[in-house]
Amino acid sequence: MRWFIILLVFLLVFNRFGTWLERFGLGRLPGDVRLRLFGRNVFLPFASSLLMSFLLLALGRWL
Repeated sequence: MRWFIILLVFLLVFNRFGTWLERFGLGRLPGDVRLRLFGRNVFLPFASSLLMSFLLLALGRWL
């Protein structure tokens, strides 16, 4: 259940700050999905979310 909440939070962050995060290469990794449904673009950054959660986990353990 906790991973689902974390994934949902990352999806919300990526949808809000997607263009800014793409400057750093996030959002263009293999495993990130872009769909066009009913005239709307849907972005599902699965690989970028996993990468960011691993980085935050490593940073949390280091501190």
